[in-house]
Amino acid sequence: MDLATLKKLRPTEYSDAADGYRSTSDMASAVKDRIESQITVAMRNSLKGEAASAAIKQLGELGKNFHYVQVECGLVSTALEAFSYEVGAAKSKLDAALDGAQAAKLTVNADGSVSYPAGGEKDADGKIPDGGTVSGLTDGTAAAIGRQSANFDPNPNHRLAQDYADQIAHALKEATEADEKWAPKLRALKADDDLTISDGDWADVSSDTKGVTEAGKKYLDSLPQPPKYGSPKDNAEWWKGLDAEQQAAWISMRPDSVGALDGLPATVRDKANRIVFDETRGKMQTELNSIPAPPPNEWTWISAGGYASKVHTDDWMDWYNKYGERYDHLTKSLKGMQAIQTRFDATGIGELPEAYLLGFSAEGHGRAIVANGNPDTADHQAVYVPGTTSNLGKVDGDITRMKDLWRVANTEAHGQPVSTITWLGYDAPQELVKDSPFEHYAYDGAPAFRDFMDGLDASHSGDSDPHRTVIAHSYGTTLVGAAAQTGHLNADDVVLAGSPGVKVSHAEEMDVPKGHVWNEEADGDPAPDIGRFGHGGDGWVIPSDPSFGANQMTTDTEGHSGYWDVGSDSLRNQARVTVGKFDDVQLKPPPDPWAHVK
Repeated sequence: MDLATLKKLRPTEYSDAADGYRSTSDMASAVKDRIESQITVAMRNSLKGEAASAAIKQLGELGKNFHYVQVECGLVSTALEAFSYEVGAAKSKLDAALDGAQAAKLTVNADGSVSYPAGGEKDADGKIPDGGTVSGLTDGTAAAIGRQSANFDPNPNHRLAQDYADQIAHALKEATEADEKWAPKLRALKADDDLTISDGDWADVSSDTKGVTEAGKKYLDSLPQPPKYGSPKDNAEWWKGLDAEQQAAWISMRPDSVGALDGLPATVRDKANRIVFDETRGKMQTELNSIPAPPPNEWTWISAGGYASKVHTDDWMDWYNKYGERYDHLTKSLKGMQAIQTRFDATGIGELPEAYLLGFSAEGHGRAIVANGNPDTADHQAVYVPGTTSNLGKVDGDITRMKDLWRVANTEAHGQPVSTITWLGYDAPQELVKDSPFEHYAYDGAPAFRDFMDGLDASHSGDSDPHRTVIAHSYGTTLVGAAAQTGHLNADDVVLAGSPGVKVSHAEEMDVPKGHVWNEEADGDPAPDIGRFGHGGDGWVIPSDPSFGANQMTTDTEGHSGYWDVGSDSLRNQARVTVGKFDDVQLKPPPDPWAHVK
């Protein structure tokens, strides 16, 4: 970039253009939300038949298009703001140098060099030191030599001229670097010439996001940063202190960070996490498509010791050693993402409210936090913590449980808003025998759970405090107990189902008001007995034991996984606790102390 161009440049014009793209992004987001939560819902509830189904499917594709527009225009806006910031800084340096040179009566030439007049004390011959012209130097070594040469010159104007020439050169260099960096980034932010948003398109958006984030680090670093190790309340105050431009920049460049911050509004976390969700799904599906399919002949029979044994074929083993582990991870993760997408698409079916994605990651066993209804405006919140074997690939069942709970709780609430949340925010034990006996999974996940609960408190926008219930299953009850044991739980009620133990020996240690710990144990559920009689024979006091002091709710389901069976008393009791209808909860009669003599 030359001097004349930078002098004429108006960085605010790029900032104004960024505002336009941000407005387009906001409009696309609003239209997407209206399509998904209003228009599609109304069509589902009023129209039936093949034509209606086809129209609803087309609306779903249209919603994807608007989401793509929202994200890409958000990236363009942020890229323009970052360019405006960087080139604006360079122009400010140039303007300061030009003003300084003019005040010192120096002449700035078209190529950026600076001419200085004769000046200084007369020499022995009575001659004033001559003037001259110097060019700016940006190389550190060359600049040092240039300054040294100017210092030796008896004409003081030489040193001034060299300083201003160097400042001009640095300003032009920074402006040129900004231009060369951002021009290709902006050119890359364009869509294909079709109306189908494919997995490849979202993989490309992921690449765009990474590129803009890396290029815009200087701009992002200039913005107010989230509090380091801040509480959810601190996070909420930070977000409220940002203006619209700054909030948009954080969502565009760091949606993963914004989506993970407890305390931010549910709508903000959902917006950020859906960007991460679609980008991740696009990348993973594109990668999975590139992996050769597993050989169809997975198994063969061999003779070993006179007996036939079934073993993997050599072809299959070669494939698995090369691709198998990654193939399994991608397949399971995409299965979980499809379950989340299915929940998004189910809004309005059976009066289901809009879903909010409050947390998401496909790393490791995966993370997913999905809310039915906006918890920030709900009078009643229920947070469900799943147990052993829970992971992203199996999240469908956990999401379904909270959908079913929402329907019953919504009926019991008589018009008061309810939000039920699946919280898969920790690494759960993946194998019952191998992993679940270890308590570190619970203690490792407890701080994240407490932060999430505190975040619900910080982001709530209703006129009064909500009624907040924790519902935990299996090893999830152990995590909740560990959270209560080591910090503040920030809940009003705790419901435990199929618990093998909660790390404390009495309900009053669960950090909720006395009488507000509830328990369910179904016939045929082995988990409570594992807690009672396991651990090398040194069993725990568990919530099902009378000495623990929990309210023992009627449980008419069987086995370890039936507590959310539709139509059951087990589910209905959980719903009544969720909405605070404690008098309607059905309790088991207390054990008869004389039963053994009858």
